[in-house]
Amino acid sequence: MDISIIVPLFNEAESLPKLYEWIVKVMDEHKFSYEIIFVNDGSTDTSWQVIQDLKRQGGEAVKGICFRRNYGKSAALYCGFKAAQGQVVITMDADLQDSPDEIPELYKMITEDGFDLVSGWKQKRFDNKLTKNLPSKLFNATARKVTGIQLHDMNCGLKAYRNDVVKNIEVFSEMHRYIPYLAKNAGFTKIGEKVVQHRKREFGVSKFGLNRFVNGYLDLMTLWFLNKFGKQPMHFFGLIGSLMFFLGFVAIVVVGAMKLHALSTGVHAMLVADNPYFHLSILMMVLGCMLFLAGFLGELIIRNSQTRNDYLIKEEI
Repeated sequence: MDISIIVPLFNEAESLPKLYEWIVKVMDEHKFSYEIIFVNDGSTDTSWQVIQDLKRQGGEAVKGICFRRNYGKSAALYCGFKAAQGQVVITMDADLQDSPDEIPELYKMITEDGFDLVSGWKQKRFDNKLTKNLPSKLFNATARKVTGIQLHDMNCGLKAYRNDVVKNIEVFSEMHRYIPYLAKNAGFTKIGEKVVQHRKREFGVSKFGLNRFVNGYLDLMTLWFLNKFGKQPMHFFGLIGSLMFFLGFVAIVVVGAMKLHALSTGVHAMLVADNPYFHLSILMMVLGCMLFLAGFLGELIIRNSQTRNDYLIKEEI
C-alpha cells in the first residue's frame, strides 16, 4: 500500500464528507493505493455516524477508530500510527484547513528525496494574528532553539512520515506538537519542510485555546529533560545535589571559622545558631542530599525497567 492517511478529529461532522471526497479525488488522480483512517476522539456530534457512512461508501479504503471519550490529539495519532499500513503515512486535520492536494508532493519527498519526515509550513496563515500567529512564532522559535530542528511550524498537522518512523516513536500526553523531535531522538534525522497551503476554516470553531502554548512550553522542557537525562538521572540530580551539598558544607565551615576567629580575638559575635548563614548552609546541604537521593532512586528505577535496553535497530545482516 502506498499511503495511509490519518485524520484525527473531534466534532467535525460537517467537514468530513467534503474532506473524504477531496482525498479520494487526489488519490484516484495519482493512482495511489491508500487507506484513510479516521480517528474519532470522543466527538459529541454525529462525526462517528458520518464515518460509518463513509465506510459503507468507501469500503476497505476507509477505516475508523472511535474513542469512548475525548483523550486528545496525541492519543488519536498514536492509535492511527499503530493501525497504519502504508509505505508513507500522512497526517492531516479534519477541519479542511489542510489541503489534500499537498499529498502527492509530500509522498514524493519521502519516497524519492529520501526524507524520513516532512513537516508542513503554513507560511501564509488566516488565523487571528494576535491570539495565534504571534504566540505560534514565539513558540516555534523556542522549539527550534531547544530541539535543534530548523522547522518554521513544528506543530503543523499536515505531515508525511516513512512508515518505520511512526512505528518506532511513541506519541503520548500532548507530545504530538513535537513529533519531529521524537523522531530525531529515535534516530530519524532526515527531517524536511514543505510550504503548504493554509485554508480558512469552513465549519465549526477551533478546538484549541491559548493554554496550548503554556502546555507546549512545559512539554518541550519535559522532552528535552527526558532526552538528555531520561536514561541517566544521576547525571542531573546527582551533579546538582553534590554541588549544593559542597557549597553548603563550605559555607558552614566558613561560618564556624568566623566564630572561632571571633572567640580567639576576644571579639563579641552572635551565636552560630543565630547566624542566618548557618541555617542557609544547613538548608543547602539537606537539599543537596535530597537531590542526590532523587538521582539515585531514579537510577534504581531505570535499572529495573523493562525498557532499559530498548534500542532501535535500523537493519541487520
